[in-house]
Amino acid sequence: MWRRSLSAGYRCFGCRSVGPKGIWGSHAVRTCSAPALPAGRITALQAVDLWRRHFEERGVTEPDHSSQYIIAHLLGAKTIESLEQGKLTEFLSQEKTEQVWKLCSRRLSRMPVQYVIEEWDFRDLTLKMRPPVFIPRPETEELVELVLADLETEPRTGVGAGAQHTCLEVGCGSGAISLSLLKSLPQLKASAVDQSQDAVDLTRENALRLGLQDRLQIYHIDVMKDADAVLSLCSHVSALVSNPPYLFSEDMTTLEPEILRFEDHAALDGGEDGLKVIKQILTLAPQILSNHGRVYLEVDPRHPPLIRRWVEVNVEEMHYVETRHDISGRPRFCILQKEESHKHHKLDLD
Repeated sequence: MWRRSLSAGYRCFGCRSVGPKGIWGSHAVRTCSAPALPAGRITALQAVDLWRRHFEERGVTEPDHSSQYIIAHLLGAKTIESLEQGKLTEFLSQEKTEQVWKLCSRRLSRMPVQYVIEEWDFRDLTLKMRPPVFIPRPETEELVELVLADLETEPRTGVGAGAQHTCLEVGCGSGAISLSLLKSLPQLKASAVDQSQDAVDLTRENALRLGLQDRLQIYHIDVMKDADAVLSLCSHVSALVSNPPYLFSEDMTTLEPEILRFEDHAALDGGEDGLKVIKQILTLAPQILSNHGRVYLEVDPRHPPLIRRWVEVNVEEMHYVETRHDISGRPRFCILQKEESHKHHKLDLD
């Protein structure tokens, strides 16, 4: 799978970050014009080198990976390294050459490679991708791993051997989290919500392609605007999982062109403190979770202590369990658990 050979996943294609949705370095965007189609025939390796140099000249980040992944994709492979040498040194057909120029010209406009080739790998899945739906980052794979570890081993959530697993994902995007959990846990049934119709449509498409549509209910709901709909459709779940918008609003101005131009800003901007959607999720959590059910959040590294303090004051039935670090050692994931209660709930978002 290409996700591991590309060391930092999406960050190799225009995003210098302190996290998958952390602070992103900004580069000047230059006027972009594609090179003319070659007069003669050209090999795949020559095309890779030509476009690498052109990306470098135009200030496109990760020029090597950009040209390699696009051309490998057009040749039916995940990576250049996985192609036979003979195929790399063959002359491209006129049609294939024109396809290379078309897709590489899109990358020249700073379109992320995932959108250019219209797919990307997430754990053991290949998912369709298209703008403006948020592209899953490598850290979110780690979020899935820690949820799986809990659901597969912990009896407290009611998902022991022979039990029915249940999960809700808030902000499903392409469906990466829900579909990866469903693929790994045959007994799991899941629901997913997103404020974006584009995201709902793409999640549904990916579920159908993977044959997982029968175990996933997908809803076009904005948790900020229609909490009642979420509560009526999704309750008594074992796990509530989310990679919510968590950028501080002031950081939106520092986004790379790849993100600023193409990805849904509503999937990124978490408000002044980055916690707007997170607070709503945690307020609703006691009414959504079964007793001892857990919330799993991917957050900004600055967030865990803020979330812990806020929950202690504002959400009586939720207990902050622990903070987990990502592969780079940053505090990235928050785990909270619902304590057993039979109280009547009333929303209080203050």
